[in-house]
Amino acid sequence: MKRIHKFLAFFILAAASTFFTACGGDTSPKPDGFLRLDYELGNNMHFNQGCPFTFDYNSFARIKDKGNCNLLIEYPKMKATIYLTYKPVNNNLDLLIKDAEKLTYEHVIKADNINTLPYMNKDSKVYGMFSSVGGNAATNAQFYVTDSVHHFVTGSMYFYARPNFDSIMPAAAYIKNDMQNLVESIRWKK
Repeated sequence: MKRIHKFLAFFILAAASTFFTACGGDTSPKPDGFLRLDYELGNNMHFNQGCPFTFDYNSFARIKDKGNCNLLIEYPKMKATIYLTYKPVNNNLDLLIKDAEKLTYEHVIKADNINTLPYMNKDSKVYGMFSSVGGNAATNAQFYVTDSVHHFVTGSMYFYARPNFDSIMPAAAYIKNDMQNLVESIRWKK
């Protein structure tokens, strides 16, 4: 009988210690997880179709001409589009730059931060600004480029979904790299 009492006491002690130690630690709710998305790198394609500028773009994208060299560079798998707008410079460069910067800073309400970097390629006469917008803003990257005399191009990235930066971050980073490549490869036709 002593043996049964010892076994029963040991069993109760083990169960009690498991009960009191098993519930320790962090009891706060865990955040929702997000699907990890990795995208293949596409090949560079060259756009040279009747506009006063050329550029390189990703082979996974499709280009639609909306007229007057206003282009949509669509990423169907990511449900995103880069909107390119061309405007000739007619002694209105200051106004064009002001409008482009205004578009960027309209997102400041939803943005966590806006990082703007100047871009300059003196050999190709391409000058401009590239802005990265952090947070749940409608666009995560924008740019404008000009030759300061004849040509002005703006570009903005938009997704076909309500912005949630955590979930679109992989796609936004991928397209932002494509936008930087576009800016670096843009060339003006004489």
